[in-house]
Amino acid sequence: MKNLMFVLVLISTGSIAQTLQNFSLTNAVDGKDVSLESYASSPGVVIIFTSNSCPYDGYYLNRIKALANQYNSKIPVLLVNSGKEDTESVDQMKNYADQCKLPVPYLADKDQKLLSSLNPRKSPEGFLLQKVDGQFKVVYRGAIDDNAQSEKEVKVSYLKDAVAKLLAGQKIDVADVRPVGCTIRK
Repeated sequence: MKNLMFVLVLISTGSIAQTLQNFSLTNAVDGKDVSLESYASSPGVVIIFTSNSCPYDGYYLNRIKALANQYNSKIPVLLVNSGKEDTESVDQMKNYADQCKLPVPYLADKDQKLLSSLNPRKSPEGFLLQKVDGQFKVVYRGAIDDNAQSEKEVKVSYLKDAVAKLLAGQKIDVADVRPVGCTIRK
Protein backbone atom coordinates (compact mmCIF):
# COMPACT_ATOMS: atom_id res chain seq x y z
CA MET A 1 0.00 0.00 0.00
CA LYS A 2 2.84 2.39 0.81
CA ASN A 3 4.37 1.77 -2.64
CA LEU A 4 1.05 2.51 -4.31
CA MET A 5 0.75 5.77 -2.38
CA PHE A 6 4.31 6.74 -3.40
CA VAL A 7 3.50 6.11 -7.07
CA LEU A 8 0.31 8.15 -6.79
CA VAL A 9 2.22 11.02 -5.20
CA LEU A 10 4.77 10.93 -8.05
CA ILE A 11 1.99 10.97 -10.62
CA SER A 12 0.13 13.80 -8.94
CA THR A 13 3.20 16.00 -8.61
CA GLY A 14 4.11 15.55 -12.27
CA SER A 15 7.55 14.16 -11.42
CA ILE A 16 9.23 12.46 -14.32
CA ALA A 17 12.23 11.10 -12.39
CA GLN A 18 13.94 9.45 -15.38
CA THR A 19 17.74 9.41 -15.37
CA LEU A 20 19.34 9.55 -18.81
CA GLN A 21 22.52 7.53 -19.33
CA ASN A 22 25.41 8.96 -21.29
CA PHE A 23 25.09 8.82 -25.07
CA SER A 24 27.33 9.72 -27.97
CA LEU A 25 25.89 10.85 -31.32
CA THR A 26 27.45 12.33 -34.44
CA ASN A 27 26.81 15.99 -35.18
CA ALA A 28 25.69 16.09 -38.82
CA VAL A 29 27.00 19.66 -39.12
CA ASP A 30 30.70 18.94 -38.47
CA GLY A 31 30.97 15.14 -38.18
CA LYS A 32 32.18 15.27 -34.57
CA ASP A 33 30.78 13.10 -31.80
CA VAL A 34 28.80 14.80 -29.05
CA SER A 35 28.14 13.05 -25.77
CA LEU A 36 26.07 13.94 -22.75
CA GLU A 37 29.30 13.81 -20.73
CA SER A 38 30.51 16.76 -22.84
CA TYR A 39 28.17 18.91 -20.75
CA ALA A 40 29.13 17.62 -17.30
CA SER A 41 29.71 21.16 -16.01
CA SER A 42 26.33 22.43 -17.22
CA PRO A 43 23.34 22.58 -14.85
CA GLY A 44 21.18 21.12 -17.61
CA VAL A 45 20.76 20.23 -21.26
CA VAL A 46 17.86 20.75 -23.67
CA ILE A 47 17.24 17.98 -26.21
CA ILE A 48 14.71 18.56 -28.98
CA PHE A 49 13.74 15.72 -31.29
CA THR A 50 13.21 17.18 -34.73
CA SER A 51 13.36 16.29 -38.43
CA ASN A 52 14.12 17.74 -41.83
CA SER A 53 10.67 17.18 -43.28
CA CYS A 54 7.92 17.57 -40.67
CA PRO A 55 6.02 20.85 -41.23
CA TYR A 56 5.75 21.38 -37.47
CA ASP A 57 9.53 21.44 -37.18
CA GLY A 58 9.50 24.27 -39.72
CA TYR A 59 6.89 26.16 -37.70
CA TYR A 60 9.15 25.91 -34.64
CA LEU A 61 12.50 26.63 -36.30
CA ASN A 62 12.70 30.32 -35.32
CA ARG A 63 11.52 29.58 -31.77
CA ILE A 64 14.17 26.88 -31.37
CA LYS A 65 16.84 29.27 -32.64
CA ALA A 66 15.64 31.95 -30.22
CA LEU A 67 15.72 29.48 -27.31
CA ALA A 68 19.26 28.45 -28.25
CA ASN A 69 20.42 32.05 -28.63
CA GLN A 70 18.97 33.00 -25.26
CA TYR A 71 20.14 30.01 -23.19
CA ASN A 72 22.84 28.07 -25.06
CA SER A 73 25.68 29.70 -23.07
CA LYS A 74 24.11 28.41 -19.81
CA ILE A 75 22.19 25.32 -20.92
CA PRO A 76 23.18 23.70 -24.21
CA VAL A 77 20.47 22.99 -26.77
CA LEU A 78 20.85 19.83 -28.85
CA LEU A 79 18.67 18.87 -31.81
CA VAL A 80 18.28 15.14 -32.46
CA ASN A 81 17.03 13.48 -35.63
CA SER A 82 16.08 9.80 -35.24
CA GLY A 83 14.34 9.43 -38.59
CA LYS A 84 15.38 6.56 -40.83
CA GLU A 85 13.73 7.80 -44.04
CA ASP A 86 15.89 8.94 -46.98
CA THR A 87 14.84 12.55 -46.32
CA GLU A 88 16.34 12.23 -42.82
CA SER A 89 19.78 10.88 -43.82
CA VAL A 90 22.90 12.40 -42.29
CA ASP A 91 23.70 14.11 -45.61
CA GLN A 92 20.18 15.59 -45.73
CA MET A 93 20.56 16.66 -42.08
CA LYS A 94 23.77 18.53 -42.93
CA ASN A 95 22.09 20.23 -45.90
CA TYR A 96 19.12 21.20 -43.71
CA ALA A 97 21.38 22.53 -40.93
CA ASP A 98 23.40 24.59 -43.42
CA GLN A 99 20.28 25.91 -45.17
CA CYS A 100 18.58 26.84 -41.89
CA LYS A 101 21.78 28.11 -40.25
CA LEU A 102 21.19 26.00 -37.14
CA PRO A 103 23.15 27.52 -34.23
CA VAL A 104 23.33 24.23 -32.30
CA PRO A 105 24.48 20.64 -32.87
CA TYR A 106 22.15 18.53 -35.03
CA LEU A 107 22.71 14.97 -33.85
CA ALA A 108 22.03 11.82 -35.87
CA ASP A 109 20.36 9.05 -33.83
CA LYS A 110 19.91 6.60 -36.70
CA ASP A 111 20.16 3.51 -34.48
CA GLN A 112 17.40 5.16 -32.39
CA LYS A 113 19.05 4.46 -29.02
CA LEU A 114 18.33 7.93 -27.64
CA LEU A 115 14.85 7.73 -29.13
CA SER A 116 14.30 4.47 -27.23
CA SER A 117 15.66 5.96 -24.00
CA LEU A 118 13.51 9.10 -24.00
CA ASN A 119 10.57 7.80 -26.04
CA PRO A 120 9.43 11.09 -27.60
CA ARG A 121 5.91 11.11 -28.96
CA LYS A 122 6.16 13.75 -31.68
CA SER A 123 8.54 15.87 -33.69
CA PRO A 124 9.32 18.40 -32.40
CA GLU A 125 9.34 17.41 -28.74
CA GLY A 126 11.57 18.95 -26.10
CA PHE A 127 13.27 17.46 -23.07
CA LEU A 128 14.96 19.41 -20.30
CA LEU A 129 17.56 17.50 -18.34
CA GLN A 130 18.83 18.75 -14.98
CA LYS A 131 22.17 17.76 -13.49
CA VAL A 132 21.43 16.15 -10.11
CA ASP A 133 24.14 14.38 -8.10
CA GLY A 134 26.30 13.92 -11.18
CA GLN A 135 23.51 12.52 -13.37
CA PHE A 136 21.11 14.08 -15.84
CA LYS A 137 17.44 13.67 -14.95
CA VAL A 138 14.47 14.55 -17.13
CA VAL A 139 12.60 17.41 -15.46
CA TYR A 140 10.46 18.46 -18.42
CA ARG A 141 9.20 16.73 -21.56
CA GLY A 142 6.73 17.72 -24.21
CA ALA A 143 5.54 20.69 -26.20
CA ILE A 144 7.79 23.66 -26.81
CA ASP A 145 4.85 26.02 -26.35
CA ASP A 146 1.07 26.18 -26.65
CA ASN A 147 0.73 27.17 -30.31
CA ALA A 148 2.42 24.97 -32.86
CA GLN A 149 1.43 26.92 -35.94
CA SER A 150 1.53 30.57 -34.90
CA GLU A 151 4.50 31.96 -33.04
CA LYS A 152 2.69 35.29 -32.60
CA GLU A 153 -0.18 33.64 -30.73
CA VAL A 154 1.92 31.78 -28.14
CA LYS A 155 0.64 32.37 -24.62
CA VAL A 156 2.72 29.79 -22.70
CA SER A 157 6.30 28.84 -23.60
CA TYR A 158 6.54 25.57 -21.67
CA LEU A 159 10.12 24.60 -22.50
CA LYS A 160 11.51 28.13 -22.16
CA ASP A 161 9.70 28.57 -18.83
CA ALA A 162 11.12 25.25 -17.57
CA VAL A 163 14.66 26.33 -18.52
CA ALA A 164 14.22 29.69 -16.77
CA LYS A 165 12.95 27.97 -13.62
CA LEU A 166 15.82 25.47 -13.64
CA LEU A 167 18.35 28.30 -13.89
CA ALA A 168 16.60 30.22 -11.11
CA GLY A 169 16.61 27.15 -8.85
CA GLN A 170 12.82 27.04 -8.80
CA LYS A 171 10.46 24.08 -9.03
CA ILE A 172 9.24 23.29 -12.53
CA ASP A 173 5.48 23.22 -12.04
CA VAL A 174 4.53 21.84 -15.46
CA ALA A 175 6.73 18.81 -16.15
CA ASP A 176 4.90 17.06 -19.01
CA VAL A 177 2.84 18.64 -21.80
CA ARG A 178 1.44 16.69 -24.73
CA PRO A 179 3.43 17.71 -27.83
CA VAL A 180 1.92 18.50 -31.21
CA GLY A 181 3.69 17.48 -34.39
CA CYS A 182 4.55 14.56 -36.64
CA THR A 183 4.72 11.03 -35.29
CA ILE A 184 8.28 9.71 -35.05
CA ARG A 185 8.58 6.33 -36.75
CA LYS A 186 10.47 3.60 -34.96
